[in-house]
Amino acid sequence: MRWAAAGYPVIVGSRSVQKAQHAASRIRSDEGVTPARGDSNVAAAAAADIVILAIPFSNHDATLEELKEAVAGKIVIDAVVPLVPPKVAQVQLPPQGSAGQIAHERIGGVAQVVSAFHNIGAAKLQGDGPIECDVLVCGNDSQARETVIALAGAIGMRGIDAGPIANAAAAEAMTSILIGINKRYKVDGAGIRITGIPA
Repeated sequence: MRWAAAGYPVIVGSRSVQKAQHAASRIRSDEGVTPARGDSNVAAAAAADIVILAIPFSNHDATLEELKEAVAGKIVIDAVVPLVPPKVAQVQLPPQGSAGQIAHERIGGVAQVVSAFHNIGAAKLQGDGPIECDVLVCGNDSQARETVIALAGAIGMRGIDAGPIANAAAAEAMTSILIGINKRYKVDGAGIRITGIPA
């Protein structure tokens, strides 16, 4: 919704075209907001310049395999966090280190994988107010990281260059920590800010 409001064309992908179309229809079509459309995962990825994976970790491997050809030559932003129910507030990273690292190993030969947007609560992203959180951006290609940092800026967040894809493990682990903080302090959407860097 925020990218559509910023003038970006948005295509929502899903395994079910009907679900994708329904989700796209929920994105406001107010004046000045670019309407979104829904399609299958493969069709959405093929039509997009930048692909964002925002899916459960349990679907990560299958989705990467499904999209491998469709994302060739593109930036793929992996926002997947390896949460393992029921202990989602406990860090449980995969043997490879992170979902971002898995994506890099699976499709990094054809696409530029960037790991980002893990530590922003869904409620904050879906709301209209300011998002007072920073976005850690990890990837092995510096230009791809800069593109994702600009995308974060377009929707009112500050992207922070957090280095190579191996560092995605820290951002993904932080998500479980933030979930635990939300529960213990009874807040909705605790986030992170990096201090000492001029705005």
